[in-house]
Amino acid sequence: VFMSKEDVEKILELLEKHYKRRIFLAKDSFQLLIATILSAQTADRQTEKVAKRLFEKFPNARALANAEQSEVEETIKSIGLYRIKAARVIEVAKILVEKYNGNVPDSMKELLKLPGVGRKTANVVLAKAFGKAEGIAIDTHAFRIAKRLGLSDGKNAKQVERDLMQLLPRKYWISITDMLIWHGRKLCKAQKPLCEKCFLKEYCKFYKENSRGGKNGE
Repeated sequence: VFMSKEDVEKILELLEKHYKRRIFLAKDSFQLLIATILSAQTADRQTEKVAKRLFEKFPNARALANAEQSEVEETIKSIGLYRIKAARVIEVAKILVEKYNGNVPDSMKELLKLPGVGRKTANVVLAKAFGKAEGIAIDTHAFRIAKRLGLSDGKNAKQVERDLMQLLPRKYWISITDMLIWHGRKLCKAQKPLCEKCFLKEYCKFYKENSRGGKNGE
């Protein structure tokens, strides 16, 4: 156990108070899946722009499955690894058409069979498209903040996910990722966290350790 149950409950309560209204479920499981694959190593805003352009041309699995790779590359070329990602999303679309009648499967086991889909992407799709809490999606914000708060000392996303699943009530498994993403964008930034402004500082391991040395907020 990394911190008391009471402190965990207080952190969750404060995160909900500040960010709950910002949590949305997706209407389209296919577009969510493809956008999440595109988002790897890419800033959120850039992914959103590129995904919007892509879906204007190829709104569903059948359209994308029949796309020319060169056209997909041209559409998404402003994001990193665009050639690899273009090939991957076309391949995923073809599998969806051939095996699932153009639909996105709603189980972890089936999603993990798709190329380019790991646990993070599968968790995002299950949670946001199907309302299923089979795990917790750990992106760079969730990884960083879980470790800073002291909710986990995991060395990789899988270990952090395991710790959070043990620590958090299941009803928070879907919302926690979005809340930590918003917290990372607004306050707990990678380079210069705004510790003094943070409503979680009294529960935060990172703040307590750095404030002793007078370094917090650097």
